[in-house]
Amino acid sequence: MTLAAENLNLTRGGRSVVEGLTAALAPGKITAIVGPNGAGKSSLLLALAGLLEPSGGAVTLDGTPLAALTPRGRAQAIGYLPQSPDIAWDVSVESLVALGRLPWRDRGTAAIEAALAALDLETLRTRPVSRLSGGERARVLLARVLAGNPRWILADEPLAALDLAHQLALIAHLKACARAGQGVAIVLHDLALAMNHADHVLVLHEGRLAQEGPPADALAGEVIARVWGVSAQWLGEPGRRGLVSGA
Repeated sequence: MTLAAENLNLTRGGRSVVEGLTAALAPGKITAIVGPNGAGKSSLLLALAGLLEPSGGAVTLDGTPLAALTPRGRAQAIGYLPQSPDIAWDVSVESLVALGRLPWRDRGTAAIEAALAALDLETLRTRPVSRLSGGERARVLLARVLAGNPRWILADEPLAALDLAHQLALIAHLKACARAGQGVAIVLHDLALAMNHADHVLVLHEGRLAQEGPPADALAGEVIARVWGVSAQWLGEPGRRGLVSGA
C-alpha cells in the first residue's frame, strides 16, 4: 500500500510551504523526513495523513487520492501523531490508548494490550494522563496510534520527548512494524537517528525535495553541506554512525 505525493504543492497561512514535491513511500520500510527548520517537513506529513489539502498535485494511497477515501477509511489506513498533540480529557492511560480503536468501532483488546506493552505502559494503565510526565504522555499518544493497527504510521518528532532507553525501544518497535509490512514515516531532526535506523530518507529544503534515497546517499556530507550549510562527516560503522564537524 504505497503512499505517494505527486507534484505536491502545499500552502499554509497564505504562504507556500511545499512546492512540486514528488515522492513514493514504500510499505515495509521506515522513511525519515529531515531538513532544516521551516523546510516543510510537518506540512508534508500533514498532507500525507490527509489533514492538509494540497493546493496542487495530490497524495495517493495505492493510486487512490486520499480525498476520495471516507474519513473512516482513511483513519483505518493511516495513523498520525502530531508534534504537539493536545489531550482534551483527563482520562486514564488505558482509556486514551483505546481511542485508537475508534476507526474500527470495536474494543480491540488485544491491539490495546499490544500497544501498551510496546510503549512500556502496562504499569501506568490506570493513571490519569494529567499525572504523566512529558515523556510518558508522548508514549501514551503514540500507543493510541499503534492501537489502531494502521497500514501507515506517520509521526512528527516521536522521539523528541523520550529518554534514551525509550527512544531505542520505540525505534525497535517501529522496525518490527515495518518488518510486519506496515509503512512508517517519521519526521526527525536528529540526522544520526535517520542515518542509523531509517531505510529511506527524504531531505527537504525550502519546501522542495533536495535529496532522497538510502541514508548513506541522502545524508552524505555534500548533501549536509548544501542543505544545512554545515561541514560535517560521518564516523563509525553502519548502524552506529555519528556525525562530527568537518572543520
